[in-house]
Amino acid sequence: MDKATWFGLLIGVGGILLANTLDGGHFGSLMQGTAAMIVIAGTLGAVMVSNNSKDIKLGFRLAGEAFSEKESDIEYKINEMVDYARTVRKENLMALEAKIPKATDPLIKDMLRVIVDGTDQVMTKEIFESKLHAEEDELLSAAKIWSDAGGFAPTIGILGAVLGLIHVMGNLSDTSKLGAGIAVAFVATIYGVGFANLIFLPISNKIKKKIALRMKERRVLLEGGLLINSSLSTMLIDQKLRALAHELK
Repeated sequence: MDKATWFGLLIGVGGILLANTLDGGHFGSLMQGTAAMIVIAGTLGAVMVSNNSKDIKLGFRLAGEAFSEKESDIEYKINEMVDYARTVRKENLMALEAKIPKATDPLIKDMLRVIVDGTDQVMTKEIFESKLHAEEDELLSAAKIWSDAGGFAPTIGILGAVLGLIHVMGNLSDTSKLGAGIAVAFVATIYGVGFANLIFLPISNKIKKKIALRMKERRVLLEGGLLINSSLSTMLIDQKLRALAHELK
């Protein structure tokens, strides 16, 4: 569980509701199902029009990661890379072939296959840098659905408020209900701005930070793959990779 995300939501939403109550407002006055439906459905529709289904599916999966905190296994994978380098020095390059199925990461498996095939370091680096760039672009494109939602929600909220006012203006004969009707209409604006700035945009930022950390870890693995068949000793490889991993903390 990512405590910062959960506590942030609790403090943000709870603080606003508490301030509203202290100022004489009522919690129930903010609970308007129609307003919520307009904002949520309208925002979802706009996001679906703006993005493809692949990005939307991945974007929702990434949102789950914003609320969870997975412990990094980069240290374990560094040990794995150093072990592969040690195998090459004690035996030979072809000895890595038997270790490919046991590799813990798809990126490591792919690198081992390329290394065993005898591909030089320059070409190996070009191949996997391109793969990492493609992976990063895919993740950022999926994360963008949340920043899109953060942009659409306030405007949809205003649309909901206008629709509510139209409804109120159509019933001017009952002046006793005008104030309450206008108040209900503006709840849609609150939902739009609130969803955008308390949920959608913060989730987008959290996802982007996690993507950045993930890609840094991937590049540490890429560096480890390039060093497997280098002239450096396993001790120096271990120290270099751990120094790179330390920069991630």
